[in-house]
Amino acid sequence: MGVIWNEEKKTFTLHTKNTTYQMQADQYGYLLHLYYGKRTGGCMDYLLTYTDRGFSGNPYEAGNDRTYSLDSLPQEFPSQGTGDYRSTVFAVKNADGSCACDLRYEGYEILKGKYALPGLPAVYAGGEEAQTLKIYLKDSVTGVGVCLLYGLLPELDIITRSAVVTNNGNGKVYLEKVQSANLDFVTGNYDLITFYGRHAMERNFQRMPVNHGGQVIESRRGVSSHQYNPMMILAERSACEDYGSCYAMSFVYSGSFKGEAEKDQYNQTRVMLGLNDDGFSYPLEPGKIFYAPEVILTYSADGLGALSRNLHSCIRTHVCRGKYRDMVRPVLLNSWEASYFNFNGESIYALAEHAAQSGIELLVMDDGWFGKRNDDSSGLGDWGVNEEKLGGTLKNLISRINGLGLKFGIWFEPEAVSEDSELFRKHPDWALAIPGRSPVRSRNQLVLDFSRKEVVDEVFSQMCRLLDEENIEYVKWDMNRSLSDVYSVATRDQGRVLYDYVLGLYDFLERLLDRYPDLLIEGCSGGGGRFDAGMLYYTPQIWCSDNTDAIDRLRIQYGTSFGYPVSAMGSHVSVVPNHQTGRETPMNTRKVVAMSGTFGYELDLGKFTAEEKQEVKRQVEEYHKYAPLIQNGCYYRLSDPFVDETGAWAFVAQDRSEALLNVVMLEIHGNMTPVYVRLKGLEEGAFYREEKSGRLYPAEALMATGYPMPLELGAYQAYQYHFVRVSD
Repeated sequence: MGVIWNEEKKTFTLHTKNTTYQMQADQYGYLLHLYYGKRTGGCMDYLLTYTDRGFSGNPYEAGNDRTYSLDSLPQEFPSQGTGDYRSTVFAVKNADGSCACDLRYEGYEILKGKYALPGLPAVYAGGEEAQTLKIYLKDSVTGVGVCLLYGLLPELDIITRSAVVTNNGNGKVYLEKVQSANLDFVTGNYDLITFYGRHAMERNFQRMPVNHGGQVIESRRGVSSHQYNPMMILAERSACEDYGSCYAMSFVYSGSFKGEAEKDQYNQTRVMLGLNDDGFSYPLEPGKIFYAPEVILTYSADGLGALSRNLHSCIRTHVCRGKYRDMVRPVLLNSWEASYFNFNGESIYALAEHAAQSGIELLVMDDGWFGKRNDDSSGLGDWGVNEEKLGGTLKNLISRINGLGLKFGIWFEPEAVSEDSELFRKHPDWALAIPGRSPVRSRNQLVLDFSRKEVVDEVFSQMCRLLDEENIEYVKWDMNRSLSDVYSVATRDQGRVLYDYVLGLYDFLERLLDRYPDLLIEGCSGGGGRFDAGMLYYTPQIWCSDNTDAIDRLRIQYGTSFGYPVSAMGSHVSVVPNHQTGRETPMNTRKVVAMSGTFGYELDLGKFTAEEKQEVKRQVEEYHKYAPLIQNGCYYRLSDPFVDETGAWAFVAQDRSEALLNVVMLEIHGNMTPVYVRLKGLEEGAFYREEKSGRLYPAEALMATGYPMPLELGAYQAYQYHFVRVSD
């Protein structure tokens, strides 16, 4: 298939449809990185240069050869203690207290199909569409072994990376740093593209040159975070949407992470991604194994747009799983911005009545239905129905809502606990806390110690009691704070808690999906605080942001689109003035923006006029018309909403038979000049008919000059045009 071993040159070459990745086990047993880029043949060891690099040390085996130094050679898995003074991906504290690990090549295996990682999410693929390469490395002094895993999906131009660490020695070691992927480039000037933010304004696009020194993005919060997303891009300085070389690294993990980029003294660039080593010191007893979470790699010679589409295809079809992976998701109405905590059974039913009249398919009852929960100060951890608040049983409420033809969904925050709860009063030691110290509160709540099986089991059993008895078809899984007080009274080993916590989370979700395979779970962490490929393995959609303002959402969804498919983005129409910004935007604009996601509503339809309700009904019908194209089509960014006068994007069918153009006008001026939006991805030589006007347009003109926007008055006007290819 795509993995080739050359015995003479000791090279491994990984070919995908359009890319080549090559490495070499050299004469000393070090695994050197040779090439990653546009598909090619031959051996690229000619790229390695050797000269005396003063103050760059030499392995003992090199003898008097001062031209060989790991401080200047490109490596696959650089480790601490080998004379490489750059940032490394692997560091071990040995049983004797020393910190060193000298990994040498031991052998390899090539297997059919894609490897899996026990207890961790990972890209999956069948035997006919994927291949696995295992490369074995070993430290001869301590017996620590590392198996480097490479998963190859040739048709998608995807290579995945992970590492499995085994303690084959006689004493306990501590893993001080384990990152999953490293890329070394011997030449080139690059930009680093990252996605920063904050609660309610996540994943802002940021591009900056990789200069001498190190650049770091990271989360120390126990979740992947609102502040930095665990996906980054290395791009040639000239690379843009449509041309130029660029590389993406996406971490399939939902906890603390660290991404690094460094230009060294010889103008070489190193980028790494994996677990955050801050507070990480994982004990590994003799015979025990540690699995590093996976990183997805992809390369494009044709710009950032093609790079994103590689990731979209991989995540949509080889990370997301289950019944809803390929299905158009039900249009939902969520109760949160409609009523917050102030609701009862009758008001929820009234929402459902209005939803059913508008063609909406799913009613979601958000926070406030359980325990003694009328604000955010109590109740978390007590997942029993507050029948007094609902005015009856949940079964009766769901039955009435189902009788309207609607599915029913509900909100949970399983990882959190309120001090004012029965669970906390019974098990105060189940919350993360440092003995003898008062805990840090956030949103009036603490975090349950999901590194402990008995804690996960108890919350799981509470949820199952409800899900077993009620016809609940959707769960919104929320997580509304970062982790602090990172200590577990069970293990008394602080350096392993954050990693084990995430394993507990994944175990919970995996069991939930095994038990309820038809359940649709939407991930959430105060909106987009845990928007990563790891969560998408369990939840095929994630609430993109708690900010529902259409103009802010243009920017949030723009940044998100660089690494994640539209089918994963939870996006809703909300009221104006918007609850987060106070901004007013037209109803049509809110629809156009929300339609580029898992479409729904976050408002009280009971306050709408008859005309507005009819508009909602038309919007739902429109969404269903375009939903297959939106979910499965190729996504093209047509503008940058941070700098351009429009927010514009398009969905183009895989066979280029149709396209949906979406435009939001961000600027309005007196005596406006015309704005032309250029389409992308159409079939050259073809003609396309615009559905509303019936007019024919040549594809080349639409892509070269563009489509003119109407010169209309009013702020934030939005437009949607459907183009259908005309047969010969």
